[in-house]
Amino acid sequence: MRKDKNSLSILIVEDNPGDYALISDYLEEQISNPDTEHARNFSEAEKKMSDKHFDVVLLDLTLPDKTGEDLIRDAVGKSKGAPVIVLTGYADIEFSIRSLSLKASDYLLKDDINASSLYKSIIYNIERKKSSQLLEESERRYSNLFQMSPQPMWIFDMKNYQFHQVNKAAIENYGYTEEEFLEMSLFDIVPEVEIDSVKEIDSNLESIKENLYKGRFKHIKKTKEIIDVDIYSNLITINDKIYQFVISIDVTEKVLYEHKITKAIIKAQEDERYEIGAELHDNICQILASSQLSLELLSDKTPESSLKWLMRAKEQINLALNEIRKISHRLAPAFFDELTLEEALNKLLSNFNQTNQYKINFNFDKSLGDLHLKTDIELNLYRIVQEQLNNILKYAKASVINIEMSTVKNKLFLSISDNGVGFDTVSTEKGIGLSNMKRRAELFSGSFEIFSFPGKGCEVVIYIPLDHAAGD
Repeated sequence: MRKDKNSLSILIVEDNPGDYALISDYLEEQISNPDTEHARNFSEAEKKMSDKHFDVVLLDLTLPDKTGEDLIRDAVGKSKGAPVIVLTGYADIEFSIRSLSLKASDYLLKDDINASSLYKSIIYNIERKKSSQLLEESERRYSNLFQMSPQPMWIFDMKNYQFHQVNKAAIENYGYTEEEFLEMSLFDIVPEVEIDSVKEIDSNLESIKENLYKGRFKHIKKTKEIIDVDIYSNLITINDKIYQFVISIDVTEKVLYEHKITKAIIKAQEDERYEIGAELHDNICQILASSQLSLELLSDKTPESSLKWLMRAKEQINLALNEIRKISHRLAPAFFDELTLEEALNKLLSNFNQTNQYKINFNFDKSLGDLHLKTDIELNLYRIVQEQLNNILKYAKASVINIEMSTVKNKLFLSISDNGVGFDTVSTEKGIGLSNMKRRAELFSGSFEIFSFPGKGCEVVIYIPLDHAAGD
């Protein structure tokens, strides 16, 4: 029979010389060179365990100076993490169960022990202890990282969204105590308008590659302050149950700064558009109108043979005037004072589709007129539609365009779709136009999504919370 060649350090705590000799023989039968030490009472065992670390402690349950539960409890406490295997001559099932609850590694009856069963128990419990220590160390490192992180973190139940754990940073940043957090669900810190979005993302998280998710949301502190946060989320298993682990990074100041930059960019773009539009309307159009008047004065003095050329020149100037006016109105839409957003969009679509190249279905929910949308919202919605129409004209090869503007669950909803050639949204590089539309939507805490597949057309979808869209 092959013996275990590993050198195992074993403390045998046994006051009966016969039992000690038998246990020593069993160990030598299975282990080539067992490093054993003998203690006849608990005091000796305590001293030996303080001086040396053992791989395993074999503990007789009845010693001259200590017995029973106190003996097990103290031996486990002094063993420096080594597994403690209880050896006894009494078959007491209830006590064996209690001994294991006191963190004894095993409970063996002396009458049932042989060399093989004792060796197997020793090896099994040493390996189990190693695994347990590795697990405990891993959990300790995780706990330290979790609690010491400067970023708010929490774990919640994916079935009822109840908080399971929160770290100190979450408590400090959101203002709730740990007890309050653990009685709350995730939706207690999420604005109502975003709850459906959160549920949809969580329901699809298991299908997301590597279960990783990143997104931007709004959260509510205990003080009712609303903050912008970047969320990083992953699935985590605790005690065979799947939870969602979340890191929340407050980006409120960053968002405000980005919005300032975006507003400045958009304002510069609009100022330039209006300047060009005004120059075309007030200067170029006046020059052409004067030229048309001069030609009119020449009508009586022009020979009959040349009159048709004069009339053609007047027609071309008139055509140029109309085209310039259209360009001017596109650059500087006049719906602020003269037209509603619906009327301005209808005019835009009419100019866009002068040759009836497209079948355009435009649905504008009348309830939007009662919301008194902010002027800058109207302008940006107009620009988004204008930008996507330009994309359709350039790339889509479409014949049908559908535009819908309505309200959905306390959000303003805008959809622009076509039946064109479509494209792969993953591999295709996003252009400036799409980036501009996205920035315009996010300027009002909105979301921008584009859905397209080769041969399946394209749809741009925008949601903007009504509390950011409606005026006073």
